[in-house]
Amino acid sequence: MVKKISVLALAGLLALPALASAGAGGAAGTADVQAQVDALTKQLNALKAQMADIKTSQDQKFEAFDAKSEKWDMASRIQLSGDFRARGDYYSADTKAYNPLFVAIDPLAGTKTYNPGMFVPANMVTMPAASYKNNSDFTNRFRLDMRAKALEDVEFKGRLAMYKTWGHQDNPTALPGMTGLDANWDGNATRQPNDSILRVDRAFVNWNNIGGVPVWFSIGRRPTTDGPPNQLRMNSDERMATPTAVMDYPFDGVSVGYAYNNLFGMQDAPGRVRFCWGRGFESGLNQTDVGSDQGINDTDFAGVSWDIYKKGNRFAYLQSFVAMDLMNYPSFSDAMTNAFYDTAMGGRKNIGNLYHTSGVYSDKYQNLNYFGMLGWSRTDPNDMGMMNDFSGVANTKSENGYVMHVGARYDIQDSPFKLGAEYNHGSKYWVAMTPGHDDLYASKLAARGNVYEVYGIYDIPGGEAVSKYGKAFIRLGYQHYDYNYTGSGDWNMMPVKMDDVATTFSMTPPVESADQVYMTFEAAF
Repeated sequence: MVKKISVLALAGLLALPALASAGAGGAAGTADVQAQVDALTKQLNALKAQMADIKTSQDQKFEAFDAKSEKWDMASRIQLSGDFRARGDYYSADTKAYNPLFVAIDPLAGTKTYNPGMFVPANMVTMPAASYKNNSDFTNRFRLDMRAKALEDVEFKGRLAMYKTWGHQDNPTALPGMTGLDANWDGNATRQPNDSILRVDRAFVNWNNIGGVPVWFSIGRRPTTDGPPNQLRMNSDERMATPTAVMDYPFDGVSVGYAYNNLFGMQDAPGRVRFCWGRGFESGLNQTDVGSDQGINDTDFAGVSWDIYKKGNRFAYLQSFVAMDLMNYPSFSDAMTNAFYDTAMGGRKNIGNLYHTSGVYSDKYQNLNYFGMLGWSRTDPNDMGMMNDFSGVANTKSENGYVMHVGARYDIQDSPFKLGAEYNHGSKYWVAMTPGHDDLYASKLAARGNVYEVYGIYDIPGGEAVSKYGKAFIRLGYQHYDYNYTGSGDWNMMPVKMDDVATTFSMTPPVESADQVYMTFEAAF
């Protein structure tokens, strides 16, 4: 339009000399010229008005575009990604014959009756060995990740999660003898199948580059699940959180960290170290009158998490932490269960501390990914005792436990298939802080014994990834649990060798072995 106006104006200007020449013919010519000049003037004025209208219209369009671009910018601040997993499991477990500590249940009173011969072996009541099986347990898990910056160096990260069993709005994975302290912890709210509610799995804010140096502060619900080396069997492209053998628990807390590029003078050897503190259990309001003993202390975590070396596929890690003022049992959602523990165990009480230290090393050679992990746990009981037997005398002795975990995954070249195998062993007194495990029934890394796992991954050839997060795959795996001692994952009761369970007492049927087959269909977006 502007080009057309310019051409008309130029034509008018070029015509003026010819009109002036024609005016030399007399007054009539002059009058004609004047009329044509007036007409051209009107046309120019009309063109100016039209140009003004066009400019106004363009300004309005630009203002509207600016308004939309601001909204686009606001929307683009929040980065969204997520994943969905459908999973099917087959599970079977065999228990040993044992002597129950409790033999009668009163569902109305919410209590259980002590075995009348609990301190008299001649009067023991033996329960026979039994088998448990679930031929098909299907679950859906949906997780939505989000990330946004409030300031250049202040960012928010969060994840919402829904995890439920098909045809169920509760957790149907209760396993006799193995539910233990996995039940109803704050740390497994989004980690075990429940209802269809979308819950907060992670939510924290990072303040990075404090004072212009590589120091950061972070506060909120911590990303402390699915850590190394779980990224291999979960087919993740990056390492996640802290090692799972010693901390698979999404607690609330803070951390202060420092990142470096050169380790002990070695050039280009990056890593980071951070101090973490958090709350594992909030005891609430307690009575504090003189002479009263009506409450318990909070359970807190504190420790150091050190990525010693983290570059490419090579990763070396060390972690050490303490869980302070552990209680003898968590808060169960079932009122009868709470009443039973209040009656049988004298109410919920703090019983001591638990110490953990572990190291992980992982790397890749050509198409072979591999890792190794060693861990140590130590109970530090108060006068209530930890790992007590049924003698009536509290065990105030510290017990040391150990774990070993090794594995590898081979990515078949020019193929969508990956094959992996893992093995872990826990000693008699090994205690893992893993209520947030992803093994459905029982945490394999909490086992006092041996667990063998093999799996295969098939990356679905569904075309190019739409984003950097995009992938879809099928995972098929098998786990075999071979328990050497009772009470895996529990710091309350003294572990008993499986061959000796018939000569002592147990609160629940002791699982001797278990087999689990699982298949998943997963998509990340």
